[in-house]
Amino acid sequence: MIDTLLMPLQFAFMQKAFLIGAIVAVPTGLLSCFLVLKGWALMGDAISHAILPGVVLAYILGFPLILGAFGAGMATALATGYLAENSRVKQDTIMGVVFSGMFGLGIVLYTSIHTNVHLDHILFGNMLGVGTEDLWTAGMIALVVSGALLLKWKDLLLHAFDPAQARASGLAVGLLHYGLLTLLSLTIVATLTATGLILAVALLIAPGAIAFLITRSFGRMLAISVLVCAVSMLLGTYASFWLDSAPAATVVLVLTAIFLVAFIWRNIATRRASRMGVPG
Repeated sequence: MIDTLLMPLQFAFMQKAFLIGAIVAVPTGLLSCFLVLKGWALMGDAISHAILPGVVLAYILGFPLILGAFGAGMATALATGYLAENSRVKQDTIMGVVFSGMFGLGIVLYTSIHTNVHLDHILFGNMLGVGTEDLWTAGMIALVVSGALLLKWKDLLLHAFDPAQARASGLAVGLLHYGLLTLLSLTIVATLTATGLILAVALLIAPGAIAFLITRSFGRMLAISVLVCAVSMLLGTYASFWLDSAPAATVVLVLTAIFLVAFIWRNIATRRASRMGVPG
């Protein structure tokens, strides 16, 4: 029985899939909390999709795909931030326009390439084809992003809740704003191999949303979000081995199931507390 349960660990590609999942879980889990509190769910979605033209251009020009992805992500983040600050149009509308334009450009470039090499893994992920270089890249990005978030989490928290108060307190609001966008772009680059562009948004939103339902303490929210993300990555990857399914999609299904359980639990707890006259 134990030998059967541990069978996935006997394969090198599964070991690397588990490892990339554990690495990616830390920065995505931490960043997810800030995106949820700041209301930037669409920003993560927009940047993850808008990276596509950068990846394709990098492939055409012979540059590392990661450089193209990061360049496109930063261009999207900066353009969105600039247009939102200098236009009467609301930020979600700006994100919709920029995201759809960049994604459309990426699709046009993608379909114009005539080669035997497919870039499908950029869209849908390729956890079972992770190489040593991918692990090092994801590890370095995870270390930088996680370190920056943990170092400046109090400033970022104040900026997320009340930018005006953050500015009045002497914080560099602009630096925090674009710094968070930079970390978001880096994190999406780190998740390219694990989940691809289309499913990366689930890792950036679901863990924070689940933690938000479970606790009201931001410190515990960060810990719970990382734990939920790590468990989901490992369970989803493990289940995909036996279900013969795509690991990234299976991870997202696990995250969705956990969110539904947390949602139901929170509703039950709130109703019970309201009947007892205690705040939920």
